[in-house]
Amino acid sequence: MAAAAAVAVSAAPAESEPDRSGAEEEAREGVPEEEDGGGQPAGNGGAAAQTRLAKLPLSRIKALMKADPDVTLASQESVFIIAKATELFVEMIARDALVYAQQGKRKTLQRKDLDNAIEAIDEFAFLEGTLD
Repeated sequence: MAAAAAVAVSAAPAESEPDRSGAEEEAREGVPEEEDGGGQPAGNGGAAAQTRLAKLPLSRIKALMKADPDVTLASQESVFIIAKATELFVEMIARDALVYAQQGKRKTLQRKDLDNAIEAIDEFAFLEGTLD
């Protein structure tokens, strides 16, 4: 499994444990979330681009799901839920790894930051050894 070499993340004040209380969701209230439009203009002549609820391409998520021989059909709802869960997981691990990047006085995540987050946080114990 290939991992991104570096991920640029805006710096926030360093914390020993990131806050997952939902403060970001509160800060986003009033900001329209993105809806899956596939990057295509809306059906009304393309006057306004359709916003997306999922940031990952649902067609690729569905293709990955169907790559499993046990999966024959995947509903739109299940594909969307998998895509959203993946987005939230990536956001969570990136935020936790950012703490280690900031401790090293860096603004760019490196593999060692992900490794440190995986080792230190029990929620990521299932990932131990996967980045080796």
